Order: sequence, then C-alpha cells, then structure tokens
Amino acid sequence: MSVIIKPVISEKANYLTDLRGTYSFLVNPKSNKIQIKKAVEAAYGVKVADVNTMIYAPKVSSKYTKKGLQVGKTNKLKKAVIKLVEGDVIDIFAVN
Repeated sequence: MSVIIKPVISEKANYLTDLRGTYSFLVNPKSNKIQIKKAVEAAYGVKVADVNTMIYAPKVSSKYTKKGLQVGKTNKLKKAVIKLVEGDVIDIFAVN
C-alpha cells in the first residue's frame, strides 16, 4: 500500500508553506497519521512535528440523456497537512 499519492501544488498550499512551513499531500484514504508520518520521513529525509488529515467526500454528478439518468461520482480523497520541525524543508519540485 502506497501511503503518499502526490503532493498538493496549489496557490493556497504554496502560501501555507511560505507562511507556516506546512506541506500538503494527497494520501491513501485508509492510511492513518502514524503511517503518513513514517512515509514522509522516509521519502524526504525530514523530521515531522505534526500531521493533520482531512477526508473529502466524493462528488456526485448526474445528467439526463436519451437513455435516462446518468450518475457518476469521483473518488473519496484524503489530504494530509504536514508540519515539519524547525529548520527542515522539503523541495517538492526537485527532480529525483
């Protein structure tokens, strides 16, 4: 099970990184805070001070067509906001 899916790169995430030193990641919805902390420390070589998680419900959309009502939905998402210890930074844009 891969815990970290991808980092969140948006204006708000970059602003929070500059302001508070927090980093946002999309993670596996079944993972817990301890698994997320270990995965970030192993992947980026930093010490994690705090982990906050948020679960986003799937978005449902529907439309009427000739064949009737078509319903679709997106997947459930879990986002983790990671706060590092003072002095540590993660270079998300680095080429591995």
